[in-house]
Amino acid sequence: MESKNKKYSVCIIGGGASGLFAAANLLKKGLSVVVCERNAKVGRKLYITGKGRANITNACPANEFIENVVNGKKFLRSAIYSFPPEKTEEFFENAGVRLKTERGNRVFPQSDKAADIIDALLKACKGADFLFETRALRFRISENEDSDLPKVIALETDKCDIFADSYIIATGGVSYPLTGSTGDGYRLTCELPLIQKYEIVPPRAALCPLLSKDSSAELYPVGLSLKNVACAVFKSERDNKPVARDEGEMLFTDKGVSGPIILTLSSLINREAFPLVLSLDLKPALTREVLDARLLRDFELYKNKELKNALDDLLPRSLIPYLIFRTGIPPEKPVNSITKEERKKLLSALKGLTFTITSPAPLSEAIITSGGITLTQVDPKTMRGKLTDNLYFIGEVLDVDALTGGFNLQIAFSTAVAAITAIAQR
Repeated sequence: MESKNKKYSVCIIGGGASGLFAAANLLKKGLSVVVCERNAKVGRKLYITGKGRANITNACPANEFIENVVNGKKFLRSAIYSFPPEKTEEFFENAGVRLKTERGNRVFPQSDKAADIIDALLKACKGADFLFETRALRFRISENEDSDLPKVIALETDKCDIFADSYIIATGGVSYPLTGSTGDGYRLTCELPLIQKYEIVPPRAALCPLLSKDSSAELYPVGLSLKNVACAVFKSERDNKPVARDEGEMLFTDKGVSGPIILTLSSLINREAFPLVLSLDLKPALTREVLDARLLRDFELYKNKELKNALDDLLPRSLIPYLIFRTGIPPEKPVNSITKEERKKLLSALKGLTFTITSPAPLSEAIITSGGITLTQVDPKTMRGKLTDNLYFIGEVLDVDALTGGFNLQIAFSTAVAAITAIAQR
C-alpha cells in the first residue's frame, strides 16, 4: 500500500464539526494536520443541523449547560468549564461569522446558513491536508519505549498509509448515516489489536420521534400539532412515578409521536426497557377539579348537542373523535345524558391519554447517537484513550449526548479543544 511521505503531528479521522474544530485549533498551535474524510466534502451533517441553520451552541453558563447533558455529565464537566459556550461564540466571531441568540439561548449565524459556519471552519483549516473519499481501514500499533501503553504508528486507509505522532477519532456516531456517520470510529477502535479492548456502549437513537402501536388505531389524529401540553413516560400503566416528563409542543405522526418535547423524552428514555407508556395531559395548567368544573360549564352550555359537537372549546377539532373513541362513550350521545361516570372518563382522558411506546425511531431518523466509546476508558481532561498512548476521542463517537438547543455541537467543540490542548502540551 502506498504511504504518505509526510509525517504529521496529528491525523484526524472525520471532517465533521469536532474534527474541523480540532484541525483549526491545532494549526493555530503550529502543528501539522491531516484530515481523513470518507465523504467528498466535509461537514455534511453540520449542513443539516438546526434545520440547516447550524445551532452552534447554547449561550448559558457552564453549570446550566451541564444540566442539559443526558449522558456524560461528570465526564464532560472539565471540558465544558475549560471551553464554555462563550469561547465558541468568540471563535466564530473572530472567524468573521456574525451570530445571534434566539429563544432558549440558542446561538445561530445571523445569516441562518449552516454553510457560513462550515466556510469559516474550512478557512481556519487552511494549511491542513485533506484526504477526501478516503476510508480509514485500521490502525497499526507497536510497543512504546516511552510508555507501558501501546502506540498507534499508522492509519491504513483504502488509498494510503498515514503516519502521525497522535491520532484523533472524530467520526461521529451512526445517526443520519447518509451523511457519512456509519460507525467507522467504533470499528476502528474495537479492532485495535490490544490485550484489553476498548468497549462500546451500544448506539441508540436520541433526539428522535417515538414509535407507538396506537398510531394505526381508528381516528388517530395524524398530523395534529399540540401546544402547551405535558407528556410523562412510565414503565407501565401501574406506575405512578414517571421515568421522564416534559411540557411544550408535540406532534402526532403516522408512526407515533414527535415534536420538541418528544425529542427530549426520547433521549431521556432510550436506555429503558420497552414498551413504555406515554401519558398525555392535554390541560396541564388546570387541576382535575378546575377542569371538571370547566366540563360542567361546557356541558350546560351545549346540553342539547351531541358529545362529538360539545368539546370544541376545549380541544382541536381533529382530536375530539379520537379522544371520545378512547373513552368508549358513544360520540352521538346527547350531552344532557352524559353520566357522572362518563364525565370522569372524559376527565381522565383529558388529563392522561395514554399511548404504548414500542421503541424510539430508527437510528437513521435520530438527530444524534446515544452510546459510543465507554467513558471509563477515556481521560475526561485530555480525551486520550486510556488503553493507548496517542489515540484521542472527541465528539459524538463518545458515549455522551445532550438535549436540543446547541448543546451537542458545543460538546463537539469542547472535547476537541480538550484533546488538542493535551496534544500540543505533549
